[in-house]
Amino acid sequence: MEKLCIVVPCYNEEEMLPITVPALNDVLKDLVAKNKIDPESFVLYVDDGSKDQTWRKICELHETYPNACGLKLAGNVGHQFALTAGLLSAKDLCDVTVSIDADLQDDVAVIEEMIDKFHEGKDIVYGVRSDRKSDSFFKRVTAQGFYKVMEFMGVKTIYNHADFRLMSKRAVEQFSKYEETNLYLRGMMPLIGYETDSVFYERKTRVAGESKYPLKKMLALAWNGITSFSIKPIGFITGLGALIVCCSILAAIYALISYAWGHVVPGWTSLILSIWFIGGVQLLSIGLIGQYIGKIYIEVKHRPRYNIETLLK
Repeated sequence: MEKLCIVVPCYNEEEMLPITVPALNDVLKDLVAKNKIDPESFVLYVDDGSKDQTWRKICELHETYPNACGLKLAGNVGHQFALTAGLLSAKDLCDVTVSIDADLQDDVAVIEEMIDKFHEGKDIVYGVRSDRKSDSFFKRVTAQGFYKVMEFMGVKTIYNHADFRLMSKRAVEQFSKYEETNLYLRGMMPLIGYETDSVFYERKTRVAGESKYPLKKMLALAWNGITSFSIKPIGFITGLGALIVCCSILAAIYALISYAWGHVVPGWTSLILSIWFIGGVQLLSIGLIGQYIGKIYIEVKHRPRYNIETLLK
């Protein structure tokens, strides 16, 4: 039987952990009882530089639940890096991993279905939301718009899938070869290319603590995903530049015709607005190109994506 590791990134989750740890412990016990995983399977809680007592809670709960292990990162590096740290740390300790957030809004009941699909030969099994009834109208519309924008940009993603997924050992090993610093895991997983499948579930509401992904972070994640996987925004700049050139030629033709017919073209307002518009487009274009250059600058440094402070087995 394969050994399972459930990777749980945590940031300021001291209120949620006393609920999460027993729930995931029950999942492991149930799967072991059904002879679907090795009895030495475990859960790895990754503390992403929390400012509260998250790490202390992990250490305390480890005494009660020996299969609850911990990984403490030296400082806050963000959800994507914390999840990566957990996956790569578990790579040589298990045969299959499942990643899930500590808030347990993703349904732990479908982990068994993921394991069944893994036994059928699937290397990656995506947890996909069957609907977004639990979301507010604003979040539902923005989330759906996000997936459509990503698709338009040419980024391969699984619709309504976040970071709840199963990965086989060889899938994690392949993932470890992707060494870029600008991580967008939802876009990277389809690049691995192994056989995949999906399980569907209804997302639950958070029972304790606060969401760690407010609108600002969601927008940052979306922007990172677009700029890490697509150069279409730079192509849009070229198209916009061509459009402005065409508009200026048409304006020049109009001005010449009007002058030939003896009409005076009052130009102060239109001139100022044109200058402001073109100046804004230029600044926006320079800024966008600067974003890509900045990402290159960060990548070529090859700095460690995270530093591990403590590993609690």
